[in-house]
Amino acid sequence: MSLLSLVTDPAAWAALATLIVMEIVLGIDNLIFISILSNKLPVEQRARVRRLGIGLALVLRLALLSTIAWIAGMTAPVIDLGLTHVGADGHATFETALSIRDLILIAGGLFLLYKATTEIHHSLDPVEKDVTAQGGALISFGSAIIQILALDMVFSIDSILTAIGMTDDLPVMIVAVITAVAVMLFAATPLAEFIARNPSVVMLALGFLLMIGFVLIADGFGVHVPKGYVYSAMAFAGAVEALNLMARRKATR
Repeated sequence: MSLLSLVTDPAAWAALATLIVMEIVLGIDNLIFISILSNKLPVEQRARVRRLGIGLALVLRLALLSTIAWIAGMTAPVIDLGLTHVGADGHATFETALSIRDLILIAGGLFLLYKATTEIHHSLDPVEKDVTAQGGALISFGSAIIQILALDMVFSIDSILTAIGMTDDLPVMIVAVITAVAVMLFAATPLAEFIARNPSVVMLALGFLLMIGFVLIADGFGVHVPKGYVYSAMAFAGAVEALNLMARRKATR
């Protein structure tokens, strides 16, 4: 479809609006991880690593969009562990005929579980908390970029597969991805600063990452958890934490 026909097609505009919202929602996971990781660096490096991390996310998404046929082929099984379980209704409850996409999701989920657990330990360790309070860093700039790049790949594949499933028009996908990443870039610094000022929010965000890690692993094994359930739980927990923050500030006054 030509660009002119897309501009004048109401269905294309509806698909673009829907896809932008979906891409922004899917980018929340990526943004939380980048915000938490950047706060482990010295103050003068945090904004730079956030911009670079989100820039890499944009580059990866656009690069993957240029290889749509290859991305679509990533759902074909490449390994079968022979452990598929079939429920009483005749449908598989989980699958071990794994595709490249499944393997990437499982690896990304395991990395998120490891990273979130490690960060929870760091948050509860008074010695390491003192190090960051004195302006030091728990990780290096290069280590932060490598970790962000690894998770960018996982979240980018999930993002692009969602885009492919919602529209066949490449220009619509590109505009939606660029818009969503621009929103991430705008929100990154305020979110990171808010997380840094509120230790309880850090623990909540790490809890989100644990949940996202389990969801990625489950999805890799064919257990599809509706994203609406996951984000509804995150929204509810966030609302409860917002009420707690308001109550603490009121008590402080």
